[in-house]
Amino acid sequence: MNERETLKINSNGVLEIGGVDAVSLVKQYQTPLYVMDKAYIKSICNVYVNTIKDFYGDGAVAYASKAFSCKEIYRIMKDSSMSIDVVSAGELYTALSVGFPAEKIYFHGNNKSFFELDLAVKNNVGTIVLDAYQEADILNDICEKYNKTQNVLIRTNPGIEAHTHHYIQTAKIDSKFGFSISNLEALEMVKYALNKKNLKLKGLHCHIGSQIFEKKSFELAVEKMTDFYLKIKNVLNYEFEVLNLGGGFGVYYTDEDEKLSVTDYAEYIKTIAKKLNDCVIKKGIKKPYLVIEPGRSIVGEAGVTLYTVGNIKTIPKVKNYLSVDGGMFDNPRFALYSAKYTVKIANRMLDKPEKYYTVSGKCCESGDIIAENCYLPTVKSGDIVATFSTGAYNYSMASNYNRNLVPPVVMVENGKSYYAVKPQTLEDLLRNDV
Repeated sequence: MNERETLKINSNGVLEIGGVDAVSLVKQYQTPLYVMDKAYIKSICNVYVNTIKDFYGDGAVAYASKAFSCKEIYRIMKDSSMSIDVVSAGELYTALSVGFPAEKIYFHGNNKSFFELDLAVKNNVGTIVLDAYQEADILNDICEKYNKTQNVLIRTNPGIEAHTHHYIQTAKIDSKFGFSISNLEALEMVKYALNKKNLKLKGLHCHIGSQIFEKKSFELAVEKMTDFYLKIKNVLNYEFEVLNLGGGFGVYYTDEDEKLSVTDYAEYIKTIAKKLNDCVIKKGIKKPYLVIEPGRSIVGEAGVTLYTVGNIKTIPKVKNYLSVDGGMFDNPRFALYSAKYTVKIANRMLDKPEKYYTVSGKCCESGDIIAENCYLPTVKSGDIVATFSTGAYNYSMASNYNRNLVPPVVMVENGKSYYAVKPQTLEDLLRNDV
């Protein structure tokens, strides 16, 4: 647990999030329940926006909304002077529905449909990130239909293998994302896009992976991207105006990870800004508009999922299973790539740990596990289990597997709470059945 003013143990020994204790939250909203610390989200956004302005100048911080998408998070991003990136028609439509400024939206995706590109152009989305020749063709035709010119970036692959899980490394040469810089792929795509009369090529995008703590990886990305910017200047006599370096900043899940404060996250931006400023001067290239796209680091540690303990199964000399009322339908990340979490008993935070437990879900799958080897007090049925750092890729990846209901999302701030996403009902499950 990475404690802070808005995530701590209160005087009653109960977990407190945003000034509201977990017992009260469970009493009011039931479990399973996603809880999001709104003040923490706003503070991270504020640090990012101010740091890029103070240490680089002209730039934007775009929230990578695949981490957690709903109407309320886009309202928070709008109020925090953030840009956003989206990767589907659904994320785009949700953002537009609350009046998020279209010109501050970056639209990503390696296989955008005609419908999605058409929706983006019709709604004047600021920037579309190209990931295929065919996409450039389709987008150019759509723009011609609407008599518009669309700002675009090209997603490139700088070939940096950041130290992270191989499923979330996206800058290796073998990747479904982007055009490789190390061969002629990216250069040829630049030439191709420059010849599209309805597309305005503003610059390039890259993303080297996720859950990266090693800042050297981001410096290498800046070095490689600016080398390529210089090559484009020399070969094509063309200078880009924008450099989008993606996100991927690491967050705390367990004690294997660094514990970062809100202000610590500014160091990621400072590192990138300093390196880019140095490269611009050293290589004699035009200073680009810098875009950073953090997602997990904005909402990851803001989220806590609360469960109620049900059955407890002890297999002598083998394992203790602690079953909760959630599972892989609200958090599939352990099943996907053995993601690790910190787990505590929220209503008895000061009780002495005595046993190791495997926290299992209620789905009909042996692999339905939330966390393993959790050292906890002797757990009782009815206890409240808190899983930390669940704000990113939990609600986003949730499903109705086994026809379970996706839990609601509650925002907490200054001792108050409210629904950001209301609970599903059994009727919701049947809504589209024929």
